[in-house]
Amino acid sequence: MSIKAENLKVDRRTVLAGVAASAVAAVVPARVAAAVYYPNDQHRRVLELAKEKVEQHRAALWRTDIVGIADFAMPSSLPRFHFANLESGRVRSFLVAHGRGSDPEHDGFLKTFSNEVGSLATSRGAYVTYEWYKGKYGTSIRLGGLMPDNSNALDRAIVLHPAWYANEDMLAKWGKLGRSDGCLAMGEADFNEALWHLSGGRLIYADRLGLG
Repeated sequence: MSIKAENLKVDRRTVLAGVAASAVAAVVPARVAAAVYYPNDQHRRVLELAKEKVEQHRAALWRTDIVGIADFAMPSSLPRFHFANLESGRVRSFLVAHGRGSDPEHDGFLKTFSNEVGSLATSRGAYVTYEWYKGKYGTSIRLGGLMPDNSNALDRAIVLHPAWYANEDMLAKWGKLGRSDGCLAMGEADFNEALWHLSGGRLIYADRLGLG
């Protein structure tokens, strides 16, 4: 075989390989590109706060991979319950209802916190998540208060639970969520995220935070 014929054969193989590679690339996107994540400023602030609170309460926690941050400076019509994954740096946000005692006018804004039994209000502070149990709203997560502002969480039966009045369709009808008796109530579909990612000795921190 002549040098010219050999070179032509090599060039054909190179071209065919390039075409095949291009076809694969078109069907299977680059894994690196797919993994790129650009957090916004709110997410950065959520992650920073989550890290800070984990360090403060580490002795009471069993797991420190994911932290729940409830920003009650925002109205109930906005996703204000942030699941901060400290391992991946990702933040996912969900709707959450506050207590009727914290919003007696029922305008969707939390006005006050309370730790008093019978107040029906939301408490501020750090919580540790305990076990699942079957309650009024089905499977729910017990919470233990770690600070003076929420030390009565167990006595008040303050828990994390699903509720119909925290579903997204409430916003189309009323422009706000319903109110709990002081518990952190999530939409029924979203609550599965809490069961898998927030239960079992993880931290939830709730306050008027103004994280954006």
